[in-house]
Amino acid sequence: MGLQDEVKKRKTFAIISHPDAGKTTMTEKLLLFGNLIRTAGTVKAKKTGKYATSDWMEIEKQRGISVTSSVMNFEYKGHKVNILDTPGHEDFSEDTYRTLTAVDSVVMIIDATKGIEAQTIKLFKVCKMRGIPIFTFINKLDREGREPLELLDQIEDVLNIETYPMNWPVGMGKRFLGILDRYNDQFIKYNGNEDETYIPMSDMSEDELTEHPTYQETVDELALLNEAGDQFSLDRVLEGEQTPVFFGSALAPFGVQTFFDTFISMAPAPGPRRTTQEVISPVYPDFSGFIFKIQANMNPQHRDRIAFLRVCSGKFERGMNVNVARTGKSIRLGQTQQFVASSRDTVEEAYAGDIIGIYDPGIYRIGDTLVESKQTFEFDELPQFPPEMFQRVTAKNVMKAKQFRKGIEQLVQEGAIQLFRGYPYDSMIIGAVGQLQYEVFQHRMKHEYNVEVLLESIGERIPRWLKKEQVDAKLFDERNLLVKDREGEFLVLFKNDFALRWFIDKHPKIDLIDLYEVNQYDQTT
Repeated sequence: MGLQDEVKKRKTFAIISHPDAGKTTMTEKLLLFGNLIRTAGTVKAKKTGKYATSDWMEIEKQRGISVTSSVMNFEYKGHKVNILDTPGHEDFSEDTYRTLTAVDSVVMIIDATKGIEAQTIKLFKVCKMRGIPIFTFINKLDREGREPLELLDQIEDVLNIETYPMNWPVGMGKRFLGILDRYNDQFIKYNGNEDETYIPMSDMSEDELTEHPTYQETVDELALLNEAGDQFSLDRVLEGEQTPVFFGSALAPFGVQTFFDTFISMAPAPGPRRTTQEVISPVYPDFSGFIFKIQANMNPQHRDRIAFLRVCSGKFERGMNVNVARTGKSIRLGQTQQFVASSRDTVEEAYAGDIIGIYDPGIYRIGDTLVESKQTFEFDELPQFPPEMFQRVTAKNVMKAKQFRKGIEQLVQEGAIQLFRGYPYDSMIIGAVGQLQYEVFQHRMKHEYNVEVLLESIGERIPRWLKKEQVDAKLFDERNLLVKDREGEFLVLFKNDFALRWFIDKHPKIDLIDLYEVNQYDQTT
């Protein structure tokens, strides 16, 4: 099979949502379709002990949340599917932002009882900014929720994207009878026991359900929608201007199979990618890819580090030599894997769109480009967002300084926390987007590196980077703290907005760089 045929088979997507909307449950159902698991667990399976396959970290099982991005690969109806199940919790949104750079489309799950929630809006904006096609699944139809028209209006008003319902629910909660599948011209009957009946619309006149008042109401509603609603356009979907909307229940499960089959038929195959030199096509003959995530200790027995690589062009073959564009070093990719959460299989070959894990001996960084041959291009930089909370960190036992340094170094390279060093007095400060990241950091330092750490909060700070030539240590103190980041760049952690404005008024010639604004600009140009 040629390179072009292999690329066409690939469907690489992420699932995004607000916590508790049903994202991990949906992932489990898709793994069932791929014959990777026999029974689906749910995240909140504390009593049964049947946890979600995609949640592998001990703290995820204890808390019932996803805090890392899991990667799953499987074959489905002639396609090679790569699913990235992202953390829903906002404290881990940076991991999710980076994950979204590695996908070609997104499935957005919305809870029908709650509608659009804060984290959904944030993640949607990142997808919109990057022009990623978005497919919407409105979940939990087997519970009483908001009216379907109200949910569509909310998506259009809040997210500013055109909607096209691919199916339409007949009732909800206890009155839920099934869905009218507009796209496939059929009725899918809800039997309430993980069983669906598919009836072509041409045969529905013989079904007694048509006499049900809820069914009659839905038919009238759908007639209105057909007349007044938007027309379906796959081109607009692929441009990120229209979102196909599916109704169903991931837990029941109901409507999931139809959704997935339709999604697979519409979702784009891998496309070209921008680099510092040119746009690289997925059928460009030389292998290339970039690292969007690094994860330490996925296998507690081996204490290893895995770099997750998105293949962007050519053919990957195990044992091949590649160059790390940032350093110019050549490295042999001998230990390579594909995943279902923490389960791994050795991968011998991969093509554009595939996500593979490569063993990291400590030489990779998030955002690194790996290329075959002597090419020197690098893929567009991944977004890095400034932390909002900062804490000084020390080891409880000074005799464990070596494990302490190793643990911090490895967890910082994963990108969930950021490390800063005080200047001129050397102290370690870690920055994070939210409190949960600190709890996970403490838990992992203790259980994976056998080091108890002490954290001392210095509160929420406003970070602003400085140009080296403008640094004057005498201008800063504990209130406005001068520190260095991992790259040795200087920044100031301002105590609050007042302190920042006062400094700007007092020193108008000093340029203060807001990394968040820089990211926003980079993504839109």
